[in-house]
Amino acid sequence: MAVVEFIVQIICVTISILGAAIATWGVAEAIFNFVKLKFTAQPKNQIIENETIRQRLGAHLLLGLEVFIAADIISSVVSPTWNKVGILGAIVAIRTVLSYFLRMEVRQTQ
Repeated sequence: MAVVEFIVQIICVTISILGAAIATWGVAEAIFNFVKLKFTAQPKNQIIENETIRQRLGAHLLLGLEVFIAADIISSVVSPTWNKVGILGAIVAIRTVLSYFLRMEVRQTQ
């Protein structure tokens, strides 16, 4: 059983790293595009461009949050105690609320 827990922990850490990489990629892309937009000689329509950057960042953050939730769910499968289930429930609830409002924000700008 210890081997299974170790393997699942490695899988969860790997998935969490991927979630962090997705969110970090989105932030880096948003910063790059924002700086590029600000140094463009004559931007066409800055408001639309800013909304596009914001929308893409929101999409990356949403995907990253969903990946984090998946890692949490997988980690709780190996040794489900009431304490871990309660913590997982709170984490999933918070991340789900964040995802919901991010999704609403992204849809409003479309």
